[in-house]
Amino acid sequence: MVLAHGAFGIAALHYLDGIDMNLARPLALLAALATGLTLASCTSPAATPSASPSSTPVTLSVVASTDVWGDLAAKVGGDRVNVTSIIDDPSKDPHEYEANAQIQLTLSKAQVVIENGGGYDDFVDTMLAAAKNPAIERINAVTVSGKQASAGDELNEHVWYDFGTVTKVVDAISATYTKLDPSDAATFTANASTLKASLATLTQKENDLKATYAGQPVSITEPVPLYMLEAIGLENKTPEEFSEAVENESDVAPAVLNETLKLYSDHAVKLLAYNEQTTGAQTDAVVKAATANNIPVVAFTETLPAGKTYVSWMTDNLDALAAALAK
Repeated sequence: MVLAHGAFGIAALHYLDGIDMNLARPLALLAALATGLTLASCTSPAATPSASPSSTPVTLSVVASTDVWGDLAAKVGGDRVNVTSIIDDPSKDPHEYEANAQIQLTLSKAQVVIENGGGYDDFVDTMLAAAKNPAIERINAVTVSGKQASAGDELNEHVWYDFGTVTKVVDAISATYTKLDPSDAATFTANASTLKASLATLTQKENDLKATYAGQPVSITEPVPLYMLEAIGLENKTPEEFSEAVENESDVAPAVLNETLKLYSDHAVKLLAYNEQTTGAQTDAVVKAATANNIPVVAFTETLPAGKTYVSWMTDNLDALAAALAK
């Protein structure tokens, strides 16, 4: 049709020279219309608006106080989240961590912040208060756990060793992501379900060990893995004054230290659960005493060992306990 309209317009213009002027005007108008149709046909594709671009996938900015919670946050979010873990060095004592201006900036720009709570990472609360960003979604693991200290006791804040708590936190993470990015709700739910299935497997391993070893006496340097030991039904024989002093980095009274060392010389415990991220003369003394008396020493950490995920790390911990208890 473009060529037909164009040819007709050109022929009509040539024909005007040889006809009566009374006919010339109508034919001139007809030629102009034909030419206009030709131009319209040539330019119409360029004038058609382009299709609107597809929406860009949401990427949520997430900050976790430790790589333990950071790993879980990443597993739930997949490629829809960008996770930054503040404490991620297994060779460092998390209790001695000092945040800096860069961490302050990172926290202030986060959409989701996951903290442990219970006094473990108070620097997060301090920095978030200074950031004055009420839009940040916060998940406090201790708060989510619902755990409270018994009267006269201190709360064991190491709740990531409790799989029931971790399951609740995974649900809280999924719900928070869904609130901020509803279009990816199905992805978050599916990822959380996969992760919770792995946690259920870990819980079953604890139950299997409990069926065999419940009631066995053990010792600790501090209560980092205590939730796991209790879930297996193991009885902690360590004087409370010893583990509290080690956790608070204070001196252990000589009488308390001697009482603790006697656990190993008397073979009163099956194993020593040792936090290798907190060292000192007192912890070195009990590790040495356990080793000298052929009491298995099982090392635990507060952050992820290099190359490990939360699930693989906890699997290793349970396997190490099983091997020690079997001796």
